Amino acid sequence: MKISFLASHGGSSARHIISAIQTGRLTGFEIGILITNNKTTAINPWCLENNIELLHISGETHPDNEDTAIQQALLVADTDIVVLSGYMKKIGRETLATFNNKILNIHPSLLPKHGGHKMYGDFVHAAVLAQGDSESGASVQVINEVYDACTGLVATSCACFSG
Repeated sequence: MKISFLASHGGSSARHIISAIQTGRLTGFEIGILITNNKTTAINPWCLENNIELLHISGETHPDNEDTAIQQALLVADTDIVVLSGYMKKIGRETLATFNNKILNIHPSLLPKHGGHKMYGDFVHAAVLAQGDSESGASVQVINEVYDACTGLVATSCACFSG
């Protein structure tokens, strides 16, 4: 089964999954491609150093058909599963239809709390602390066309401490 990734910045979850595949800790999977929507981001040199095929697909490179370009690149790479690793753009209809129930998102909260548009990274952690939550965590979900209103697969929690 081939996993490809979409990342906007550092792609930390992609890095960990790819490393686990490369070292044999995660078996039964092959690495596909990594698509980024930013031409200069931390994941780019990491991909080059680790021989991961990297594509920059964005509104800049494909102003009229970004969604089609992503869908086609994933198909050409024989992708079975797509993992969003801090990908900051909404997935287009064509890609969603082609990879229906095959696109996973890793979100840094226990959804449905602290999910939705503009709830990512440090914004999520700040919201958790501002709310005074006693726990937070991470959720993995199968995505659909609505931000963070998806089918949850797994979640893990951790305690939050103030101060």
